[in-house]
Amino acid sequence: MKIKNINVHFTEAEIDKKIRELGARISEDYAGESVCLICILKGASFFTCELAKRITVPVEVEFMSVSSYGSGTESSGIVKIVQDLSTSIEGKNVIVVEDIIDTGRTLSYLLENLKTRSPKSVRLCTLLDKPERRVVDVKVDYVGFEIPDEFVVGYGLDYNQQYRNLPYIGFVEIEE
Repeated sequence: MKIKNINVHFTEAEIDKKIRELGARISEDYAGESVCLICILKGASFFTCELAKRITVPVEVEFMSVSSYGSGTESSGIVKIVQDLSTSIEGKNVIVVEDIIDTGRTLSYLLENLKTRSPKSVRLCTLLDKPERRVVDVKVDYVGFEIPDEFVVGYGLDYNQQYRNLPYIGFVEIEE
């Protein structure tokens, strides 16, 4: 696949505004409590850092890396935890932070896994949601933007480990 063009869909200012809104909602939902954000590496790192800065209740940040194996671009549904949490989440309000949710397979597995670790609560926050791609029902508590089934890069999202550093999110145009 060769990228012909990247069309800006969400500007840096639009992303910043949406993250401020999400931070305010989370702060309101957890007033008087604290939260543990679990950043799903690598894609959600940009989003998690900006979100954490906009949450006014005490925030702890943890990191996980997961991989779902399959052929091509399709997930097989078999999830491997590549990097697990470094601390216990028992009794904590956990918010899993993801860059994009499409089929829901990986997140469904991960949420079930985390629930076995006795957190006080587990919620899901994503910058981008592709609900038309969903094959596993997963409840997303905080959604930045809903997008159509198109390939996107920027703001942490990559193609072949490139384009994560773009300050915007763009739809990819493929060269035929």
